[in-house]
Amino acid sequence: MIAHDPVNILLVDDQPAKLLSYEAILGELGENLIKVGSGREALDQLLKKDIAVILIDVVMPDLDGFELATMIRDHPRFQKTSMIFVSAIAMTDLDRLRGYESGGVDYVPVPVVPDVLRAKVRVFAELYRKTRQLERLNVELEHRVEERTAQLAEANAELERRVEERTRELDAANQRLHQSQKLEAVGQLTGGVAHDFNNLLMAIAGNLDLLQRHVASEAGRRLIEAGHRAVRRGAQLTQSLLAFARRQILRPERVDVNHSIEEFTELLRRAAGDTVEVQLILSPQLAACRIDSSQLLSALMNLVINSRDAMPPSGGKITVETENVAIGTASPSSDPDVTPGDYVCIKVSDTGSGMPADVLARAFEPFFTTKEFGTGSGLGLSQVYGFAKQSGGYVELSSDVGVGTTVRLFLPRCEDGPTQALEKGNGSGEVPTARASSPETILVVEDDAEVQMTVAENLRSLGYKVVTAADGVEALSQLRRGEKFDLLFSDIAMPNGMPGDELAKNAAQLCRGIRVLLTSGYARSQPGVAAVRGIPVLRKPYRQDELAHAIRAALDRDGAIAHGAPVHPGAAMTASSGLGSPLAQS
Repeated sequence: MIAHDPVNILLVDDQPAKLLSYEAILGELGENLIKVGSGREALDQLLKKDIAVILIDVVMPDLDGFELATMIRDHPRFQKTSMIFVSAIAMTDLDRLRGYESGGVDYVPVPVVPDVLRAKVRVFAELYRKTRQLERLNVELEHRVEERTAQLAEANAELERRVEERTRELDAANQRLHQSQKLEAVGQLTGGVAHDFNNLLMAIAGNLDLLQRHVASEAGRRLIEAGHRAVRRGAQLTQSLLAFARRQILRPERVDVNHSIEEFTELLRRAAGDTVEVQLILSPQLAACRIDSSQLLSALMNLVINSRDAMPPSGGKITVETENVAIGTASPSSDPDVTPGDYVCIKVSDTGSGMPADVLARAFEPFFTTKEFGTGSGLGLSQVYGFAKQSGGYVELSSDVGVGTTVRLFLPRCEDGPTQALEKGNGSGEVPTARASSPETILVVEDDAEVQMTVAENLRSLGYKVVTAADGVEALSQLRRGEKFDLLFSDIAMPNGMPGDELAKNAAQLCRGIRVLLTSGYARSQPGVAAVRGIPVLRKPYRQDELAHAIRAALDRDGAIAHGAPVHPGAAMTASSGLGSPLAQS
């Protein structure tokens, strides 16, 4: 097992024999197991220790499990503590619903299935551990920023003593540099955390798909679907974090920006609301851009929603303008990393409340928001910032309190040629499931053990023979043994210095005719397009039906990777349209 810092798991049951059985089942997790025999003892432990997960027996003499859970959830300190109910008597759907209304995250019947209970507790313990890790990273980040701020302050003071006029010009430049460095540092941290969360969401989604096959009741299926909805929300969060960190996988195409805005004007107007007027001023002969069209729509939605939320109750006006601009070496810019050249500028301005200077300086930071708790994630402008930078452009933000805010999104122009507008799609979100057509063998390469297990089980249930490997070195060892593989399905970002795309090229030399499908929720390269060229890519996290469709499409695809040849950019790409689809994050 992978070493980790143990977390506290509280086991609440009035029967000592059941407590001993839980200890035997959960002992191999390596966590701290705290056993108590009553609700009062449980409350006493909660006040003394940090508890990650609570297993609660429903039927107990002093406080039953539902009453205890309600008391726990009413305490501000335990609002997010994961509680799992265990019962051998209260087994009806009404009992389960009461458990979820009391704040439970799961409901397990007795006799318990050891592997299922162990897997459930492991997921919530790992979620607690990742959350604590993120909190520690935030503290570390603030400390680093404070140190860097102090260094810049000393440098600025020295410059002020030398040349006063020159120093005034350098306050503004250093401030922009500091903001850029701060955002870059935040991006590196959030990108790594989002990658880990994507794998965690993959494990949860995969287990839900596997569990669904064993649940026949309508109530049980509704609960599983509720779990999938939670995974989708988590996927949207990680996608926004990866967008800010410039680590999302983009699908660039030539886009007619004017046509795209016109196509979705009605959607933008609905997002703005009945009291807000949306005006378009689109420049004729606007140049084309090579960008990810879905991310453009997401950015526009975020900007419109932010503008709407800044309006007074009486409403206001949002103006969307486009124009061709040329940025020279001497042109002023708020971004010190801007490359001179030709750009398309999309300007979104509003007549809202505006932002003071201190808010304006932090507007692009992820999770920074001035809205009330629960009304916005603080990721809207972060997504816009990351999309622009990863596409080779940049963003400028200006605001006057009481007047309004203007956001200028600069995207690099591309050469003349056919363009593609944003596609609305059929709205169904359905992906056909495809099973194995013959005894086909798939080599699954995934360094996350939980993700590897759920993917392998899902593929076996579809009729495929599956062989697994934890990294590229182990996968090549499997290939050198001479076994015939029909498909290599590999994560892109892996340890041991061999990413998935490099493994794919080596695999083509060892196994002629092998097909390849890669997967990732995290792009390694920046700036610009981070997609792997020439090989289909399935974006994490994905559901079983999306995995089945992508596997089948890769196996049925004409032609394999050429023996010893580089990966070519002309092949089609596959991307998830379900769990990982970008949505507006105001």
